[in-house]
Amino acid sequence: MNSKYEEVLKVIKDCIEACNTCFDACLKEEDVKMMAECIRLDRECADICALAVQAITRNSPFTNQILELCATVCDRCAEECAKHEAEHCKRCAESCRRCGEACRQAVA
Repeated sequence: MNSKYEEVLKVIKDCIEACNTCFDACLKEEDVKMMAECIRLDRECADICALAVQAITRNSPFTNQILELCATVCDRCAEECAKHEAEHCKRCAESCRRCGEACRQAVA
């Protein structure tokens, strides 16, 4: 594995955890309907982040494209989570913003 990806790998893994925590907590909110888009994006984000981890660790020739897509999905997830007052959403938004930035820096 390319050592230039070491730092981004940690941030991506943190983001997966934050998205999964947010996803799970959103399902327990009283107004689950209101959280639907948040839940959907938590899933999308965790999935693309997991793919990014795999791409990095197996030295995929598509790593940069996957990281660019990952950054885009992280941005959307952060945007959506930031609309909600719940603490898990705020933490997730923060983690997604960090991840998006780290992914962009890794491909720069």
